Amino acid sequence: MPISLNHTIVWASDPGKSARLLATILGRPTPMRFGHFEVVQLDNEVTLDFAAWTGPIQSQHYGFLIGEDDFDPIFDRIREEGLNYWADPFRRRPNEINRDDGGRGVYFADLDDHLLEVITRPYGGG
Repeated sequence: MPISLNHTIVWASDPGKSARLLATILGRPTPMRFGHFEVVQLDNEVTLDFAAWTGPIQSQHYGFLIGEDDFDPIFDRIREEGLNYWADPFRRRPNEINRDDGGRGVYFADLDDHLLEVITRPYGGG
């Protein structure tokens, strides 16, 4: 059997709200409840399982490879939600997108300051 990522847990102060925000931004179906998780299903059968955490939450990074045709609608939703966004992971280029490797990409922060990224070309693919 090949080895593939199946799921990861995303700690959140409000799992339902965070999962719904990500699902909205990415244009995914409404998150499903599974036990104490709010689950966002991706197209490649990987899930992000949002779970409650009551202490300080360490910011993590989650990168999503999307189609070129998906970039504009996703970027529009990022701006409609009033989320901060950057062209770089160090947050030094606010309110910009990048064109790395011949594609487009943008970083944005979720409700718990996890740094989310959408790119249309994998790194090294340009």
